[in-house]
Amino acid sequence: MSYNKLLIQKAIKLRSEGLTYGEIRSALNLEIPKGTLHSWFRDVVLPKSYCNKVSKLNLEHLKEARVVATEANKIKRQAFLSQLDKINKPIADLINTYEPAKIALAMLCLGEASKYKATKSFNLGSSDPRIIVIFLALLKICFDFNPEKVRCTVQCRADQNIEELEQFWQQVTGVPKRLFYKAQIDPRTVGKPTRKLDYKGVLRVDYLDTKVQLELESLSDLIYNRIRN
Repeated sequence: MSYNKLLIQKAIKLRSEGLTYGEIRSALNLEIPKGTLHSWFRDVVLPKSYCNKVSKLNLEHLKEARVVATEANKIKRQAFLSQLDKINKPIADLINTYEPAKIALAMLCLGEASKYKATKSFNLGSSDPRIIVIFLALLKICFDFNPEKVRCTVQCRADQNIEELEQFWQQVTGVPKRLFYKAQIDPRTVGKPTRKLDYKGVLRVDYLDTKVQLELESLSDLIYNRIRN
């Protein structure tokens, strides 16, 4: 395709003023090939401001590309997580049945609960409400659960509001206030402000039934021996 001299001269003038190829195409309202523009501008002296302009444009394009890439990765990750949920849902549904629930509870207690010491209870403590909820829910599924055998203790830092913490954990567990022992404050935290404002302390849950503890420890030992052999 041929171009008239006036068009070429206008393009050269625009280039000498520091316009980019894209800006020149827009100004002329023509999609001129890059090779053609390059041949026209071979002897054009660009203004000193051009390098800064190109650097700024490249930075803006890079930011836009990062936004697009981040969004694409987010969509890709969400699809991946949805697929994992699809795979795991049938397994998760088994948790309300006795045998899978008991295995899950035994494994939870193996990692998190106190070990048998000839006392009247065993306990599990965590700052994660999910751990506490799972522990109590599995006890209800696997055993003749007696809510009166539950005792809770808030373990917190010196500058925390005990009443608020106890209310929080009462809501999480459904355990009434009368079954809460006196809160325990860590003396090492005196004079040291809590940095994590959403930290709710640790809740220790005691269950006053060592038969349950021994039964779970027996199951965890049997599972370990079966896997090892």
